[in-house]
Formats: sequence, C-alpha cells, structure tokens
Amino acid sequence: MQLQFAIDTVTLENALELAAQAAPHVDILELGTPLIKAAGLGAITAIKQAHPDKVVFADLKTMDAGELEADLAFSAGADLVSVLGVADDSTIAGAVTAATRHGKGVVADLIGSPDKAARAREAVALGVSYVEMHAGLDEQAKEGYSLTDLLRAGEAAGVPFSVAGGVNGSTIGAVRDAGADVAVVGSAIYSAPDVAVSARELREAAVVAA
Repeated sequence: MQLQFAIDTVTLENALELAAQAAPHVDILELGTPLIKAAGLGAITAIKQAHPDKVVFADLKTMDAGELEADLAFSAGADLVSVLGVADDSTIAGAVTAATRHGKGVVADLIGSPDKAARAREAVALGVSYVEMHAGLDEQAKEGYSLTDLLRAGEAAGVPFSVAGGVNGSTIGAVRDAGADVAVVGSAIYSAPDVAVSARELREAAVVAA
C-alpha cells in the first residue's frame, strides 16, 4: 500500500517545507484543494520541481470542464488529478482524455457520493486510475463519524481504491487490511510535532504485512 501525504495548507512556502520533511517516507505528495486555490497552478510546478521523483497529486476536485482543468494541472506538472465522482460522466471522461494525452492519471474522489461502491465501479469503467473513498473534514467532524463505512465501500467496490478521512496511526492498519491501494494521510503528518518521524512511522505501518 502506498502512502499519500495530503498537504492541507494555504501557502506554498509552508507546503514546500512540509513536503521536504515528509518526502523521504511517502509515495505521493498531494496538493490540497485550498492550497491550489490560494497559490495557483504554480504550486504544482514548484512541488514537482522540488520532488521530481514523487507522484504529485493535484486535488482539483473538478466538477465541470474536466478535460480543460485536468489539462491545466498536467501541463503544470501534476501526475494525478482528482475529479468528483458526483460529476457528470462526461466530466470524468474529459479528465481521462486529458490524462491519456499527457500519459498521466485521474482519481475519482467519491466525497458526497451516496453509493460509493457503485459509483466507484462506474468511474473505473470510465477510465480513472482508481477511486478515493473520501469523507471530508466537515463530515469527519460530525458526531459518530467512523472510517469503517469507507473501508466497507472500498471492499465492496472491487476496484483499486484509496482511503481519505482521518487516517492516522491507529487506523492505517485497518485501511491496509481492507485492501486499499493508497492510504491518504493529512493532519496526522502535518500536525505532528515531528513531521518526518510521523511520516516514517505511518510508512512503516502501511507496509507491515496484514
């Protein structure tokens, strides 16, 4: 299972600092949606130039104009972009068209999708590389939230998937055991007293055999 670091900050300077500390221990560097909105597409280029050996994920959460938005991000240096699973099929297909042209990939983010397992299968049929079983920060803040529903949806979908929704040291083992291809970790890394140590410990937990 690969480890993805969701860099949820709003300044490029901070993003570069966090990426430098975590990069030796993660596979994918994700530029969070707020960062791209605040710093622009140049943030993608800066992270890719600083870490050319890492997969750079531009979390666009595209809802419309899939081909255009994906093309912009790939041209800026992204290896993966996200498109919302609740978007129209044509939007997802458009992003896939741009990915094929650039030799890159698309991830369908299933945040807000009422039937994540079913939509996951549809998205993969449209050509995405994998889907993300995702609960956003607002959903995580609700009373009674549990990662379990995301893991069950991933298992039921039967397609390649990542999990994002409060993954940390105590839950990453369950993510791995559910068969996820990628564990997406944000706060558990960037809010840690020592970013590098936290990333290393999560990496170790991600690769331990079930």
